[in-house]
Amino acid sequence: MTEAGAAFLRGMRQAGYELGRNLALERRGAMGRLDRLPALVQELITAKVDVIVTNGFPSAVLAKATGYPTVAAAGVGDPVATGLVESLARPGGNITGISDVADELSTKRLALLKELAPGLRLVAMLWNQDDLGMTLRYRASAKVAESLGVRVQALGVREPDDFEAAFAAMRSNRPDAILMVSDSLTTLNRKRVLDFAIEHRLPAIYEFPFLVRDGGLMSYGAGFPELFERAAALVARILKGASPAELPFELPTRYLFAINLKTAKSIGLDVPVSLLARADEVIE
Repeated sequence: MTEAGAAFLRGMRQAGYELGRNLALERRGAMGRLDRLPALVQELITAKVDVIVTNGFPSAVLAKATGYPTVAAAGVGDPVATGLVESLARPGGNITGISDVADELSTKRLALLKELAPGLRLVAMLWNQDDLGMTLRYRASAKVAESLGVRVQALGVREPDDFEAAFAAMRSNRPDAILMVSDSLTTLNRKRVLDFAIEHRLPAIYEFPFLVRDGGLMSYGAGFPELFERAAALVARILKGASPAELPFELPTRYLFAINLKTAKSIGLDVPVSLLARADEVIE
């Protein structure tokens, strides 16, 4: 059971739904292969589920198109900017969920990188350019970087084979740090990114704490447990008769800063005490 799956079931239990008693799950995963999503969504339609819960913008778009009540648990980006909903307060269709504030989060992530590496001038940004939600998140990050006087090395990927080209670009034009935008493609290939950053002694920041537990240097963003517990609460309200059109898209209530001291040591970085004092999770 993944961290997200456990959090979702915990949230459903809190709402009175127990797996095997009055709750059944149909799990599907595209494993980063967007071409598989239509068939997986069709399987859920065939199974006659009551609500679809998604992780990622592409799956949210397809789920919305079914007409089924849908909850976007994570990875959807700004649903208004992508056209997924009419407004956060009144989504207006069959989908609601959890959003984020990309500009604010990007500012914070880059500020943390600059505090750790004051000489930061060029940051490599790695994202899935086939995912509109993540592309908009990348653009927000790039805009913030430029306002801070930091140049951006844009490294969009579309499939696993593209990571080698991104790594080659960084070898040719070495950045001062890496910012990885997390979706299913980048997350499934995270070990390659983590290993590259360590091998080339590059500070890197990610979006979720579990990436730091896997060996990443730093992360700043909402934790999967909160996202999926909140998604479960929305699902429960829909099962009890609420309409997604009337359920506002929510924002996480807490953003976590995690740092891995073992990784910092391996790339020769001394973490300032000021950063450690603000960390919610420190891995030694």
